[in-house]
Amino acid sequence: MTAKRRPAGASLSHSAPVPIETELKLALDPDAASRLPRHPALKALKRGRARTTRLVATYFDTHDCDLAASGVALRLRRDGRRVVQTIKGPARSDSVVGMAIRAEYEWPVPAGRLDPLRFATTPFRRVLAKAEKRGLEARFVTDYRRTTIPLTFPDSTMAVLCIDIGEVRSHDGGPVVRRPIHEIELELEAGDPLRLFDLARTLAIDMPLALARSSKAERGYQLRDPVVAAPLRASDAILAEDITASDAFAAIIRSCLTQIEGNATGLCTDGDPEWVHQMRIGVRRLRACLALGGAAFPAARLDPLRVELRWLAHALGPARDLDVFVTATLPAFKTALARGSGAGPLDRALRSLVARARRQRTAARAAARAAVASPRFVQLMLGAGALAATPLAHADESASALDLLTGTARDFARPLLKRRHRKLLALGHDLAHAEPAARHAARLAAKKLRYATEFFAPLFPRKRTRDYRRALAALQEELGLWNDAAVAARLAADIAGAESAVAAAFSGAAAAAGAARERALTQAWHDFVAASTFWARR
Repeated sequence: MTAKRRPAGASLSHSAPVPIETELKLALDPDAASRLPRHPALKALKRGRARTTRLVATYFDTHDCDLAASGVALRLRRDGRRVVQTIKGPARSDSVVGMAIRAEYEWPVPAGRLDPLRFATTPFRRVLAKAEKRGLEARFVTDYRRTTIPLTFPDSTMAVLCIDIGEVRSHDGGPVVRRPIHEIELELEAGDPLRLFDLARTLAIDMPLALARSSKAERGYQLRDPVVAAPLRASDAILAEDITASDAFAAIIRSCLTQIEGNATGLCTDGDPEWVHQMRIGVRRLRACLALGGAAFPAARLDPLRVELRWLAHALGPARDLDVFVTATLPAFKTALARGSGAGPLDRALRSLVARARRQRTAARAAARAAVASPRFVQLMLGAGALAATPLAHADESASALDLLTGTARDFARPLLKRRHRKLLALGHDLAHAEPAARHAARLAAKKLRYATEFFAPLFPRKRTRDYRRALAALQEELGLWNDAAVAARLAADIAGAESAVAAAFSGAAAAAGAARERALTQAWHDFVAASTFWARR
């Protein structure tokens, strides 16, 4: 991106301020590249003429890619006759949904080759020194035409929009491998990062934009060493003990968005049901996270995001339910019937059910993929990303809300966890023999409590949280098994007809499964009630 400037006379000492790059990256349909500069939103913000130039950058690393393993990128980039050496650090923990925030150091190098003396002026000097000692070599090249448009927003925020069209190609002595570059970058020069999200959402309304899930450097490394992606599971947000509620809220949102975004490509391109499952968990976690902010954020600001998350959840739910029904429930049901010699009368109906369920599963997967590949998904992710990037800008302006968000996350979490714990206790009387509606309410309360517990557990000592989290997870698992049986019976009735014999068989199986787990559910409840809460002051 553009060179980072230091005040006149500033030295290159280790104590010099770290130059920070903040950029929002989106993939762009190449056929739309020529239309984008004429977009009305850009015309209203332009503060100068657009400039187009060819940029050719060579990236260096050791043979074993030690720099990449440390998250450091080293390149020489030629812009006309000017050559600039750039060192970028790993994305900071507050990066979110296409917006990367990282340290970036740049210097002109008149000789046109690497200047190792500059390595010592960065926080990455040890990694770079070791790499230089092992031997740096050209790994790949990015070659693209960049159209740069300077922008000024009404609040005086300044940024540049860059349209990059070209390729990344290998440059390590082997057969040349090429991949296209079609993307835009919105880089913040000064001001509010929220403006970048606002502009991106405006452009995405009528331009073919998608989330860019990797940097140019990451794509370059993948030319020779493609990443074998796996479904991304949830992970606890990293929360310091003294973190404010606002910063904790942002970190939790980022954690949820990472899981959603990390499963998007696999869901759209791979048949493994786990992609759908993990994205659905990410959506549920984000919905639970937003529910925590009701006291600090006005409904008018969170409700549009809640509506979009509900839409995505409804797109993923049938796909997940039918995945489980076809791959696990039906085979187990058939095995149980065979053992009981009951398959004969139902054999024809069961074959019909299997065929219909498979067709519905295919349709549900297609619908989920269409949702995730849609502009609406891009808008949802950018909206949630904006909230994570600037939570205080979205908060209620009342003194009580600001006090709540600027106070410690522990003080925010304690009463919330206490309320949810008490609510579950009130719903848990004799769960093994409760009516389905009561058991369902308890399951939802347990799920909400578990998400809140997962979100805030990093604020407390691990030993204090371990037993409670384990007991709550076991209770939710038991309640989930009851729900799975009920979902299976509902799907069988929906697919085969409520009055069909096979639907009746599934209903009976669900009742039998529930009866068989009464003792386990009762024990899980007793263990949960006995577990010590971890959030009380000591």
